[in-house]
Amino acid sequence: MLNATRPTGAQADDASNGRRRAATTLADYARLIRLDRPIGIWLLLWPALWALWLASRGHPNEHVFVVFALGALLMRSAGCAINDFADRRFDPHVARTEDRPLAAGRVSPAEALLIYAILSLLALALVLTLDRFTVELAVGGAALTIVYPFLKRFFPLPQVWLGAAFSWSIPMAFAAETGQVPRLAWLLFVAAVLWSAAYDTMYAMVDRDDDLKLGIKSAAILFGDADRWIIGTMQALVLYAFWLAGQQADLGRWFWIALFIGACLFGWQQWLLRAREPRDCFRAFLSNHWFGLAIFVGIALDYLFAKPGP
Repeated sequence: MLNATRPTGAQADDASNGRRRAATTLADYARLIRLDRPIGIWLLLWPALWALWLASRGHPNEHVFVVFALGALLMRSAGCAINDFADRRFDPHVARTEDRPLAAGRVSPAEALLIYAILSLLALALVLTLDRFTVELAVGGAALTIVYPFLKRFFPLPQVWLGAAFSWSIPMAFAAETGQVPRLAWLLFVAAVLWSAAYDTMYAMVDRDDDLKLGIKSAAILFGDADRWIIGTMQALVLYAFWLAGQQADLGRWFWIALFIGACLFGWQQWLLRAREPRDCFRAFLSNHWFGLAIFVGIALDYLFAKPGP
C-alpha cells in the first residue's frame, strides 16, 4: 500500500517540470516589472524623499513615508508593465529590449495588462489612506503615467512628459505633509522635471539608431548633434532650481556640499557622453541615482545637524 501511494518517476518529473515552469513564469513577471533593474525605483523615489524631508523640515510622517516608498515601487513596476504593452511591437526590433518577456513572447499582452491593473489598484489603495487633496493630485499623476508610453508615436519630447510623471510625487508629498503646495514645491518640481528629462535623454541616446529606423520619437533624435549641449543646459538649470529651492528652504552647508557633489556628477556625465557611445550613455544615465542620493543626503543631514531656532 505504501508503494502504491508513491509517485511514479513520470509523476515526479511532471511535478518537477511544473515547479520549474512556475518559477520561470514568476521570473518573467519580475523582469516585466524590472525588479531585476531597480534603478527606475530609485529615480522615482528620490524626488518624493526630497519633497517629504523639505515639507516636514526633516521629520516626515511615518505613515506618509511608507505610502510614498511603497507607492514608488508599485507605480514604477506598473509603469514598466504598461510601457512594455505599448511597445510590444517595437521592442522585438531593438537590441536592448528584444529579450524582454513581452517582446520575446514569454508573457502575453493580457498578462501584462493584468499585472498593470493589480499593481495600480494596490497603489490606489495606498493613496486612499491619505487626505483628499493628495488623492486628487494622485489622479493627475496616474494620468501622466498612463499616457506616457503612447507618446513616442507622435510627441517629439516624451522625456519631458516622463519628467512630469516621475516628479509628480513632489506636489503630492507637500500636500500630504502640509495640506498645500507652496512655491518651494514647484521649484523642486521644476528641478526634478529637468533632471528627469536630462537623464532620460541620455537613456534615449542608447537607442537612437534603432528608434530612427522604427520611427519612434525621442529627445535624443530631436536634439541631434546638440544633444550634449542641451542636456548640459538642462543640468545647469537643475542646479539653479536647486539653488533657489535651497535659499527658499533656508538650507545650510550640508545641502550646498551635496549640490556641489551633484554638479561634479553632472560634469562626469558630460565626459561620459562626449563620444555618444551607447555603453557610456547608459553609464551616464545610471549615475543619476547617485545625484538623487547626494541631494537627499544633503537635505537630510542639514535638518539633522541644523542649529535649533531661538
